[in-house]
Amino acid sequence: MPRPDTLTFARLPEVAPEAIRDHMSDPRVAEHMPLLTGAWDLSAVHRFVATKEACWQRDGLGHWAFLADGAYVGWGGFQKEGEDWDLGLVLRPSAFGLGLRITRKALAFARRDPRIPCVTFLLPPSRTNLSALTRLGAVRVEDVDYDGATFLKYRLATTG
Repeated sequence: MPRPDTLTFARLPEVAPEAIRDHMSDPRVAEHMPLLTGAWDLSAVHRFVATKEACWQRDGLGHWAFLADGAYVGWGGFQKEGEDWDLGLVLRPSAFGLGLRITRKALAFARRDPRIPCVTFLLPPSRTNLSALTRLGAVRVEDVDYDGATFLKYRLATTG
């Protein structure tokens, strides 16, 4: 994917449900999402978007749709996990190269938000190249079990 001139965040309801369905049905996406099971039809997309929008209502923050030059390239954002704000990122395979730019933009948001003293990242063990994350300053803190799957937990301070 060429480097987009404009990278923006929008709310998930602003994206065509078919775009999310196609994205989440791609087997290359499922490779690194151990909790992604079952088929993604439009009904699943509507439930997913409603669940993510409920986070905005409950916590005042949640997941966005990521747009590059106005085109949907993935979703992610902040979700409250206990006391932590977890930052997730799920990109279309054609946009995998945008991960660091999107992460930096999300972290800039977190640094301006007093509710977020640190960010956590939960990554499946299948993610073996984590050098960009460690270059950002994230430190591995533990392995966690989440709905029966193991994840590597990293933490990054956003203050100081």
